[in-house]
Amino acid sequence: MKNPFNFKHFKGDLFGGITAGIVALPLALAFGLSSGLGPSAGLYGAIFVAFFAALFGGTNTQISGPTAPMTATSMIVIAGIVAANDNDVEKALPAILMVFLLAGLLQVGMGFAGIGKYIKYIPVPVVSGFMTAIGVIIIITQLLPVIGYYPQEDQALIDKHKPQAEEMMLEQILRDEMEDDILVLEDFDTTIYNANQITPEHIQEESVKLTKNEGKKVIGAIKYLPRALRNINWMELCLAFGTIFLIYGFKRITSTIPSTLVALVVVSGIAYGFGLDYRPIEQIPSGLPVFHMSIFSEFSLGSITPYLFSAVMLALLGAIDSLLTSVVADNMTKTKHKPNKELIGQGIGNSIASLFGGIPGAGATIRTVVNIKAGGKTRLSGMIAGILLLVILLALGPIASKIPAAVLAGILVTVGIGVMDYKGLKAIPKMPRTEVIVMLTVLILASVWNLIYAVGIGLVLASLFFMKKMGDLTTQGSTIKTIDEGDFIDKGLTIPDNLKEEVYVKLLNGPLFFGSTSDIQGLYQQIPDTANTVIIRMERVSYVDQSGLYLLDDMLIELRNKNIIVALVGLQDQPRYMMERVDIIPDLISNDLLFDNFSECSNWVNENVEDIYPPSAQ
Repeated sequence: MKNPFNFKHFKGDLFGGITAGIVALPLALAFGLSSGLGPSAGLYGAIFVAFFAALFGGTNTQISGPTAPMTATSMIVIAGIVAANDNDVEKALPAILMVFLLAGLLQVGMGFAGIGKYIKYIPVPVVSGFMTAIGVIIIITQLLPVIGYYPQEDQALIDKHKPQAEEMMLEQILRDEMEDDILVLEDFDTTIYNANQITPEHIQEESVKLTKNEGKKVIGAIKYLPRALRNINWMELCLAFGTIFLIYGFKRITSTIPSTLVALVVVSGIAYGFGLDYRPIEQIPSGLPVFHMSIFSEFSLGSITPYLFSAVMLALLGAIDSLLTSVVADNMTKTKHKPNKELIGQGIGNSIASLFGGIPGAGATIRTVVNIKAGGKTRLSGMIAGILLLVILLALGPIASKIPAAVLAGILVTVGIGVMDYKGLKAIPKMPRTEVIVMLTVLILASVWNLIYAVGIGLVLASLFFMKKMGDLTTQGSTIKTIDEGDFIDKGLTIPDNLKEEVYVKLLNGPLFFGSTSDIQGLYQQIPDTANTVIIRMERVSYVDQSGLYLLDDMLIELRNKNIIVALVGLQDQPRYMMERVDIIPDLISNDLLFDNFSECSNWVNENVEDIYPPSAQ
């Protein structure tokens, strides 16, 4: 077995890991800030996911960490849980991290269950719409920070949220009293007393949280944008645009040094060195990441039950994101990744990251490509990238806290622009209408409503359209023919013409499943009353589901009630197994009426079918 830790490639792995770690630094900080948990959460996620996904994963050159799709999805999950916990991030943190932990454990389970090989069946229109929506969400939600406008600091907006804040606080009082078995109508004085404890300061604080959370959503950001444009902070705007300009401009000079890192260092250095009046990012804690025991000590099943679907979607998204990157790595290195092992590695990385307050991640395409180009060949490169980020955290944490928030906003805008699926958007005029509907549905719903539910709806739509198409194709190939139609009967068969009224043939073409059964049932109605023998050709039916079995069962019972004999030709293994399981064979069709080919069946017809309608009666 080839040793994945072959130290003869150590030099290449060292350079690859260091380069990938440097590229990951600004993105980790930016993704953490975007998620709502702060830059440190992005950095912790990058450290643990990079190290452990490389150690246990199945793609030697993969570099993992927070990515745009995972961060955007995490942002939705975080916002929902925070809103359900009185807009208090600290109060919501145990539930948030528990959802992240569950997502990681689900990925491990997916790997052991061998689900990695099935990820490729996710429809491209769903992925395309999702990726474009990710870009739209990131760009729109970063417009306010780019302008230097923060809604939670606008008192006029805060005042508009005070009635809602007061209502939410009163509802919380009633919920708490209900949990304490206090009957409001019988002990109204207690309710009044508790309500009087709500001070204007409490209402102000809650209104600030509501205003901040709404500004992080697409609809909220769009709603606040006109007000933001009237209150532009020109310093912040210049820093953000300077960052964007350097990221795109420096790429034209050289790609050896990551342009994102150059922009981060140069713009932050100018802002700090010249003492500009800018808004720094949140403080990054110094020292090692702290284990969050509250995940378990404050665990409540009721607090995470509404978000189990979110954990599943995070796990699936991380799996898709990682395995797509693994394919890119395979193409560049001429190797073959192990998908199920990669899922296990990603799951372990995300699980451990959640325990230390990190946001979840996945295989990162850009970082993986940078690693390979810099010489990385084994999983040591990914582990080195994680270690480098840990060293930066320990040594440069206080310095990183001086980075302007506008710089990270500018970086995120370029990430949003880059993650959109322009190939899919350009192909819209040429794509089938059903695929366009799926892509645009996912894009629109994900952008303005809910990212996770949009993907679920997109998958359902894509499945329904696929089943409709397969059903149509199956129906088109399923025909009922009389034996005298020469284009249908196999060559060399000799069935007398006088049996053409008695014998009818039904050709099934393709799988017999619930998407095709209703149309095939209609074909049954075409069989004329003169027939006493029906031959069902099933050479091309490779699969029958329960709906198909019910169709066959009903049809065969009706034919038997009419004293019509049914013979099957070319019955394949799966359909035969299913029909034997439900006793269609031999109860409705005896074994002596099963023929391997049409030639055997035609011989049986010649020997056993009586001519009931002689020429004189026709």
